[in-house]
Amino acid sequence: MTPRTLPDASAEPIRPSKLAHVVLRVTDLPRSRAWYLEVLQAWPAFENEMLCFMTYDDEHHRIGLLARPQLGAASDALAGLEHIAFTFTTIERLLATFRRLKTAGIAPYWTINHGPTVSLYYKDPDGNRVELQYDVFDRAEDLDAFFGGGAYVENFMGIRFDPEDLIRRYEAGEPLVSLTARPRLQPGQSPWDMLVT
Repeated sequence: MTPRTLPDASAEPIRPSKLAHVVLRVTDLPRSRAWYLEVLQAWPAFENEMLCFMTYDDEHHRIGLLARPQLGAASDALAGLEHIAFTFTTIERLLATFRRLKTAGIAPYWTINHGPTVSLYYKDPDGNRVELQYDVFDRAEDLDAFFGGGAYVENFMGIRFDPEDLIRRYEAGEPLVSLTARPRLQPGQSPWDMLVT
């Protein structure tokens, strides 16, 4: 055997290679399973009567659901996970997903252009928040310019938008850069006026 030496973690940062998955405790496994399969267009990688591990790509599982029927629903009054975000490669895919979910009776509770992302927020059957987003900037330099330009100093929240209006504008052929540009706050508004819980 050839001896090996571990890298010196105090000399250089050793970071994870990716965020692999999130596991949630759910009160009604079949209901939550159906919701996540629909929202993410995922499939079960493994499941039994107590759990469901699902994926939508080459990862063995992205979401895990553990049946805990005795628990209460998620509460905004408790510390814990704020939301889980999933990125779509194009604004078209995000908007098409909005339309598909709306047809299935799943509607976002908050739609906001944060600037770096155009985001749709949903609540799962237990009240956990799920963000479906599109990354506006392809290059790190463009994102740095957005943050460096003071946009977040003025408005750290974003601007709410109507997805149906965004779809109408997209289908009319409006340029993508115009569709995804974040408008400014209206006079008299604060970032907190953009928040919906």
